[in-house]
Amino acid sequence: MPQVTAETWVPVATQTAFAVSQTTGEVRLRWDPFIRHQQLIDAERPAKGVRTLTRARVGPRMVSEYVSYRPPTSVGMTMVSGPWFFDSFGGGWRFVPETRDGVAGTRAVWKYTYSVRPSWLRMVAEPIGQWLLGREIRARIDAFARACEDPVVLGAV
Repeated sequence: MPQVTAETWVPVATQTAFAVSQTTGEVRLRWDPFIRHQQLIDAERPAKGVRTLTRARVGPRMVSEYVSYRPPTSVGMTMVSGPWFFDSFGGGWRFVPETRDGVAGTRAVWKYTYSVRPSWLRMVAEPIGQWLLGREIRARIDAFARACEDPVVLGAV
């Protein structure tokens, strides 16, 4: 299956980086360029087994489920239902303490795997997906890095 990975370093503790990544509502919309709308389904807070409805800025809608939720080190999700062109879709975000130039911070690594349907379309669609999804995920993690220095976002976590 194709895989897209993006990573960044942020000058905040792992607990803070994880908390920023899991913000919801107006705080999430303030920093996350990928989403137009996101909500937990029948839950007050994220946890393993909780489902999330996400509408992407570019249009597609997806219901995903947390398959792991381990604050402050990692979170994983898998698609329950989504755009017709994804046969499967999943992602994992890891947060690792890392000091750079004497500054304590966190390395965030976001990884997504997916497969396209119908299978006969994969030869063409997967390279396009690598480019498009890669561009979106890099923009998203860059926005996350900026959020980790935004006083409004940090004040909410």
